[in-house]
Amino acid sequence: MKNICLFLLLLVGVFARETAAQQAVKGKIFDAVTKEPIVGATVQIGTTNEGTVTDNNGQFQLKSVSQNAKIRISTVGYTAQELTFTDSKNLTVSLEPAVENLQQIVVTGNREAALRTETPIAISKLTPKMIDEAKVTSIYEVINKTPGVMMVNLNNEQHSMAIRQPMTTNAYYLYLEDGVPIRPMGVFNHNSLLEMNQFTVSSIEVVKGPVSSVYGPEAVGGAINFISQRPTAVPTARIGLQADQWGYRRVQYGAGVTLGQFGIYVGGLAAEQKDAWMTSSDYTKNAQYARMEYHFTPKARLIYTLSYAKYDSQTSGSVDSVAFYSRQYVSTTDFTYRKSESLRSRLTFEKDWNNGSQSFITVLGRDNKHGQNPSYGIRWTSGAATARGEINSNDFKSLGLIAQHTQRFKFLNSKLTAGTTVDFSPNDYWSYQIDLAAQLRADKKSVEKYTISKERPDIQIANYSADIRNTAFYVQYDFEPLPKLRISAGLRYDNMSFDFVNNLDIDKATGQAIGGSKSYTQTTPKLGVTYDVGKGKGIYANYSKGFAPSGLTAIFRKRPTPAANGDLFYYNLIPATFTNAEIGGWMSLLKNKIYLDATYYQMNGTNELLNIRQPDNSTDYRAAGKTLHKGVEFGITYKPSKEVFVRFGGTHSIHRFVEFILSQRASDALKDVNGMDMPSAPRWVWNGEVSYYPQWFKNFRTSVEWQHVSKWYQNQINTVVYNGYDLVNFRAGYQWKGIELFTNIMNLTDALYATNATRGNAATDRTTFTPAAPRTFTVGMQYNFTGK
Repeated sequence: MKNICLFLLLLVGVFARETAAQQAVKGKIFDAVTKEPIVGATVQIGTTNEGTVTDNNGQFQLKSVSQNAKIRISTVGYTAQELTFTDSKNLTVSLEPAVENLQQIVVTGNREAALRTETPIAISKLTPKMIDEAKVTSIYEVINKTPGVMMVNLNNEQHSMAIRQPMTTNAYYLYLEDGVPIRPMGVFNHNSLLEMNQFTVSSIEVVKGPVSSVYGPEAVGGAINFISQRPTAVPTARIGLQADQWGYRRVQYGAGVTLGQFGIYVGGLAAEQKDAWMTSSDYTKNAQYARMEYHFTPKARLIYTLSYAKYDSQTSGSVDSVAFYSRQYVSTTDFTYRKSESLRSRLTFEKDWNNGSQSFITVLGRDNKHGQNPSYGIRWTSGAATARGEINSNDFKSLGLIAQHTQRFKFLNSKLTAGTTVDFSPNDYWSYQIDLAAQLRADKKSVEKYTISKERPDIQIANYSADIRNTAFYVQYDFEPLPKLRISAGLRYDNMSFDFVNNLDIDKATGQAIGGSKSYTQTTPKLGVTYDVGKGKGIYANYSKGFAPSGLTAIFRKRPTPAANGDLFYYNLIPATFTNAEIGGWMSLLKNKIYLDATYYQMNGTNELLNIRQPDNSTDYRAAGKTLHKGVEFGITYKPSKEVFVRFGGTHSIHRFVEFILSQRASDALKDVNGMDMPSAPRWVWNGEVSYYPQWFKNFRTSVEWQHVSKWYQNQINTVVYNGYDLVNFRAGYQWKGIELFTNIMNLTDALYATNATRGNAATDRTTFTPAAPRTFTVGMQYNFTGK
């Protein structure tokens, strides 16, 4: 009996110890840089099949974990981490981004999370770590790290763009914030990214080539999606200052937290520039951002975002060759300006279904005012003592809706995505002339200074109101007919229409302004395929179409001379259409130390909206003819050790006129530019960077960046070349107990270069240069707080 009692006591003890050794564990996984929760991370117990994945808040729960068990945490795009479980019932784990890995999650391909290598388009992701370490003053400093992309710096955060296009101000790009276009179709502005809050951008995804089948018109050259900061998984706060020797000053802040089902993040910046290297180039910017999330359940959530930006800048514009080559950065004007005020908000409900299907509906609003006295609007004829300019304002408000549902099927591991967008945007625009006096240099061939003689609101250049209605429906089907072979087919229907009143087009019989309606409809298909070869290698091919209707500011601007039918305006402009075909692939080498990806594309344009620069610098629009855009885009990353990271990417491209008529007058010697290169189209653009993270000096980083832009033709007739430039940037930073010190030396070699150099086709035309800043030293300090 005594032995039986001892046996029972021993059995109870063993059982008690085993029970005590098994514990339920909760935890949260978040990004080490942004502190945002990581969704879908795998949490696995040892080498067993037991585990779970994190929810939309980055949280997980394991029902039973043994003492000293190994827990492995991994997810795409991050360095896996393994830890030993002791007796903590709540785990908090931060994962380091693996910036060199091609296997990343992207959302811009089809408005939902997907593996980049399963998305049959040329897409690049700028990770939170890349953005954080760049410490940019202007967003172009990080965008230009993207292979095949050139965001042209026009100073004071003003810009144009070149993605599968020459450096252009045309409406061939779609700029998005969290998947929502920041402007409605028809009201494109090439400077619209100055409205972004660069301090609260978490990551950036860049699609190269048409994505009109999902996102619609204007997404021809590509789309840039700024993904903003989410509420953080743990309490965070950061505040910082940065400045340079040219009078630039900025203060910035951000803070976030998640409390139960509710999360919030707020952030912003206030910047000013005074007495810079270029005269008459002062500017101020105030940008604020807020995001709130409420999670009803782990699979249902409500998201609200609010973005506000106010920008006020002198626009010093370009200089002539005399001032440029002598480094006389003296503006010819002290009266030109650009003022912008934008407010964007959205409310989104997202729902995840049990079988992996997803739905969302977004209601959006915009209120945008953009007024300017632009330096590019000055019209001067060589030798004249007078000139003219203009003052204009372009304002709009929007109310819209985007809805999408993705249904997953077991059949062929397929999914069907269907969506709709509706956007109503009343738009008002006016522009009138200003008379200028031109103070000439001794050679009488260039202007030293312009002054305003008189404002002329009685001489109107444009004056219209338009109610823009954009409606679209799209569908996409993805399936795997064979293992590792994935096909994606999509189709979108767009209808853009507007009712307008053109206050400058007067009916002679009634004396009333002429009004009317205009509409554009287009169906854009796409077909893509990816094949995973295995061992980090794969290929893809894609065929897609895109189109871009003319912006309203082009349609309702007076022609330099009336059309053959008597039209004083560009009512006959028709949408440009593009057909794009590409093939590409990716591979990893040397045990994933090297990643390569490359794409060859050819895009043919029809009725592309182009312009002919007149001798007085005015523009005559043409939506006719054919163009060819083709090239190779490539990216290489190499990480030989934890201390060194090398990145190099770029493009070699040709942008050419196939058929483009300059003149139909018999007296003109040059009637077309068929077969010639388009202006502002460098053949080579690349960007490379070497980063060093010394193990002997923890929390220190340094990098050297090289930007190369080859020569380009300045005019359409290919008679004048600008030789391009090479730019070297240096960056360094150090963190100590939450305090971060950093410096950026931009244009390290103090090179003399222009980011834009253009000339008209007339023999008397002269080059105008947009000079870039001399060597610039930026220094900053930031305090980062992370709670538990």
